[in-house]
Amino acid sequence: MPLTELILTENVPGLGAEADVVKVRRGYARNYLLPRGKAYEVTPAALRQLDALKQRRAEREARELSEAEELARRIGKARFIFTLETGETGKAFGSVTAQDIVDRLKNELGTEIDRHKIVLERPIKDTGQHEVPIKLHHEVTAQLVFQVKSAAEPKAGAVSAATEEPETKRKRPFFRRKKEEKKEEEK
Repeated sequence: MPLTELILTENVPGLGAEADVVKVRRGYARNYLLPRGKAYEVTPAALRQLDALKQRRAEREARELSEAEELARRIGKARFIFTLETGETGKAFGSVTAQDIVDRLKNELGTEIDRHKIVLERPIKDTGQHEVPIKLHHEVTAQLVFQVKSAAEPKAGAVSAATEEPETKRKRPFFRRKKEEKKEEEK
């Protein structure tokens, strides 16, 4: 297969990063990379410009790294509380997903993060404190600590009604109580 050498002008997944010299098939270069401006051919003039491209790449990577470190510090300081509806047994009806975390970060910190950067094996359904890693950069990982609490608050009226009820009636099954109430009414 005929190959051609190209200099990439931006990151191309699976091929290389900005300012890399790569060998690709001519058709791929002619039909995809060159028309979209993702690369240009290697010429003596282009090789002289390669140093400028490498310097621009280094500046961009340094800027991205410093932004990621700053965001990691802000995420590390943040403390969130998520509220889930739970049943009587304490089992949650909903869950905290990566998208929920992204939405909360956007509202609280004002930064938008791709939900795929949040390392969450499965949605969180447990109450308590949780720590979730967020991959902001290939060198920077932030740890988000948040609390998940139950939305079910014991109501004062419900508790007092239960305590006023006689102990014997609370332990008997529902149908048995109905039969006993009918017998009392008949007397």
